[in-house]
Amino acid sequence: MKTAYFDTLSGISGDMSLAALIDAGTPADWIEKQLNSLGIGPVELSTKETRKCGYRAIHIELKTQPETKHRHLHHIDAIIDNSNTLSDRAKATAKAIFLKLGEAEAKVHGSTLQKVHFHEVGAADSICDIVGVAAALDYLGIERLCASPVPTGHGQITIAHGTVNIPAPATAELLAGIPIRHCNIEAELTTPTGAAILKTLCTSFGPLPSMSIDKIGYGAGTRDLQGQANILRILIGHTSDSTPTESIAVMETQVDDMTGEELAFALERLRDSGAIDVFTTPIAMKKNRSGQLITVLTNPNDIEKIRDLLWEHTTTLGVRIRIEPRFVLAREEINVSTPWGDVRCKITARKNGDKRCSAEYADLARIAKEKNLPLDVVERKVLECFEGK
Repeated sequence: MKTAYFDTLSGISGDMSLAALIDAGTPADWIEKQLNSLGIGPVELSTKETRKCGYRAIHIELKTQPETKHRHLHHIDAIIDNSNTLSDRAKATAKAIFLKLGEAEAKVHGSTLQKVHFHEVGAADSICDIVGVAAALDYLGIERLCASPVPTGHGQITIAHGTVNIPAPATAELLAGIPIRHCNIEAELTTPTGAAILKTLCTSFGPLPSMSIDKIGYGAGTRDLQGQANILRILIGHTSDSTPTESIAVMETQVDDMTGEELAFALERLRDSGAIDVFTTPIAMKKNRSGQLITVLTNPNDIEKIRDLLWEHTTTLGVRIRIEPRFVLAREEINVSTPWGDVRCKITARKNGDKRCSAEYADLARIAKEKNLPLDVVERKVLECFEGK
């Protein structure tokens, strides 16, 4: 599977992404042709090689007609759809990125997707950045995108709605669920456009996956950073396994001085907090005392919340943490209709295309109690109903 890995050491923006994809092999004049098909006036795309902290990279400059108007999502969709040069895949990718941007903007402004205005990200140069990235990904034949944890920088910036803290409100919304890396640089490293590209297209975040690297592109940002190159690096190659991966936080601690009731309550609180899984393992501790190893699997963004719960509800004095990649099967949640009503089920797809149905225990138990039936009878009926759909 042809994979692009976004190495976001110094953050990500739309122009850095497009520059890196051009450096990785997308012809700049071809991109310019795609952008001039949008009907937003003449677009000039120029590239130059630059140096950031001694490292070479490509910097792009887009020249578009000056604008004062703001656009709605349907205006941008129409601009993209009206192109007779962009591929269907590039159009769909660009529109999906703008949809994510629109959802974030609508949420932070308390508006609706139909009414929200696109300010900076609706300008002609931002439209060109996003459409250019979508076209370049299609040109390079990228099938899968993944990225490293994302630094946002810190400090304040001034946008159309005034001065805000970094990350800007829309950027923060877009980065929800994405691992963020701590960074002491006082600057906006990740823009809303860059965050929207990652949110829309990346299937996993974490270390560089196992892959054979074919090309590497380097896209330069405008700012010079102290102590590190302001560069987005995109590594393109092939992975041997198409199974999606994601980053997961593994948190562990051991205790030997809690009652069974106290431990059970702590595990319940951890599960209620949104942890992916919580389990214990019997262990022998100092002086061969019997103890329990508590393991919590959680989203990397929830590490501090889980740590505080462990300190509050257990007797531990320390918590170990590691970030690990994990393979995940494609899954979806559906309602399966049965003679006793709907049952929530999780459907997973194996690599050979077969689907497996796992019914929600709480629904099975409720029906079994209400109808005075064995649990396995109810479960078999749910599977029959699923297979008969």
